[in-house]
Amino acid sequence: MCHGIPGAKHLHKGDIVNIDVTVIKDDFYGDTSRMYIVGGETSPRNKRLCEVTQECLYEAIKAIRPGVDLTIVGDIIQPIAEKNNFSVVRDYCGHGVGREFHQEPEVLHFRNRNHFTLEPGMTFTIEPMINAGTWKCRVNKHNGWTVTTQDGQPSAQYEHTLLVTEDGVEILTYRSEEEGHIDRIIHHA
Repeated sequence: MCHGIPGAKHLHKGDIVNIDVTVIKDDFYGDTSRMYIVGGETSPRNKRLCEVTQECLYEAIKAIRPGVDLTIVGDIIQPIAEKNNFSVVRDYCGHGVGREFHQEPEVLHFRNRNHFTLEPGMTFTIEPMINAGTWKCRVNKHNGWTVTTQDGQPSAQYEHTLLVTEDGVEILTYRSEEEGHIDRIIHHA
């Protein structure tokens, strides 16, 4: 699911893998991740899992603007995942980001009551982890770091660092491949 440590296990054609990258520039952090399909083709279920996870991210981003309660993220993501017979991880979340890597607010990707009103200038990540099976996970007992789904089913994750603007949101970790799928800067009237 996350926090994998390189080892002897080989990736095979059809596997899905998440690459999560953190950059520090001028003392500020940025955080982004996306899914890759090894060999370019995977099972229909894994392909749909990746598509739905990216849709969850994009739809949540589109709702971000000043004055919005951050609970909107979970209110948007959970129904999309569940409509597609997937589940939303509850043990890991997005986070505020700035001169520190993980800071307030916590950004929960499932329905919740963690109220927090957004203001211009705030930066944070949205990074839903969507599972093909149960939302429950487990941490590897041997290394204390690697996280897998409790039932061994696949998981997908996409992440962006966002800036709340005066009238919307800017995706600070926007990738050119996303052009036509979501705008880098979204304005709300």
